[in-house]
Amino acid sequence: MQTFLEHSKEASRVIATLDPKTKCDVLLAMADALEKSSERIIHENQNDLVEGEKNGLSAALMDRLLLNPKRIAEMAKAIREIAALKEPVGRVLEGWVVPSGLRIEKVSIPIGVVAIIYESRPNVTSDTAALCFKSGNACVLKGGKEAHHSNTIIATILQEVLEAYGLPKAIISLLPDASREGVAKLIKMDKYVDVIIPRGGEALIRYVSENATIPVVKHDKGVCHTFVDKDANLEQAIAIVLNAKCQRPSACNALETLLVHKAIASTFLPPMKEALDAAGAQMKGCEHTQALLHVSLASDEDYHTEHLRNALNIKIVADVDEAIAHIARYGSSHSEAILSENYTTAERFLNEVDAASVYVNASTRFTDGGEFGFGAEVGISTNKLHARGPMGINDLTTYKFKVYGKGQIRT
Repeated sequence: MQTFLEHSKEASRVIATLDPKTKCDVLLAMADALEKSSERIIHENQNDLVEGEKNGLSAALMDRLLLNPKRIAEMAKAIREIAALKEPVGRVLEGWVVPSGLRIEKVSIPIGVVAIIYESRPNVTSDTAALCFKSGNACVLKGGKEAHHSNTIIATILQEVLEAYGLPKAIISLLPDASREGVAKLIKMDKYVDVIIPRGGEALIRYVSENATIPVVKHDKGVCHTFVDKDANLEQAIAIVLNAKCQRPSACNALETLLVHKAIASTFLPPMKEALDAAGAQMKGCEHTQALLHVSLASDEDYHTEHLRNALNIKIVADVDEAIAHIARYGSSHSEAILSENYTTAERFLNEVDAASVYVNASTRFTDGGEFGFGAEVGISTNKLHARGPMGINDLTTYKFKVYGKGQIRT
């Protein structure tokens, strides 16, 4: 492990010095290589899918695992979008002159070695590798065992491009020991790794957060809410809720609990349930919801749960105050939405709800690096330090102070 990470650390010094054009050229070559290697990738992905079926993976995990020509093309597209982004390294964030005459600049620099632990989705391998590369960082990737074949071939293809440009393979590498013991070693190697980003199940996040000696940026679970206010456009609300829950239920930004103002519940919920039924959603509700709809009772545990499937809790609330209080109790600081035509109510929701992303009259499914214009994201941080929300290339930099003098000495 130490030797492997020493190579990553050495590689981080190489990539930190690359000029923007070279980084862009390499990324575009990586995108081309993925598309040209589509058959190789799909072949290895099939091995993962077969093993997933044998091991009884859920439909949500199988969906996350699947790669096809369309998804590979999307992976390549994301890399091209990342390549086209403004150079994140070397930006002068601030500049000033102090009374001593020293000229000080606060300048963005790469973090160094970024370790990312993730599950199921093999496209994360190419997304995070490209983001780290654009921001001048070496990355150490640890994907889930269910995507071992897919992650390995994707990383291999990206490394082939690095070698073609005379760059060290260790700029992008998979953790050689992917066992629990290997992860336990990795998260203690603060001499070589500068930050660790775990994205996956609640147990993984907790384990890394509680045991790492490396700074951790958490990609925590997504218990997302949408509050339909009494002043909502109800026709629009049905379409937004349907999208937030059913478009891709396995995503971390999918809706888990629908909050409905009591003043419009009897008008809104019957057609909403009809639309959700047609989309195959399973519903539970509070006692007030049960008076209007034929659904089973939602428990306190249900409100805490990230379902990752086409299942939804429904709760009728008295007003925006109760909606905000419910989110404060059960939310995971990921993505929350209010549907309302009342500007004052909407602004109050935006200002008082504690989440990385808060929406008015839009689906929470937009919490995504690509949708935010970042090309992709290395994770969706629910931290308040060092980054929050979808983490793009600028969030993979830190800064240093450059101080220019003319012989000054301190007296």
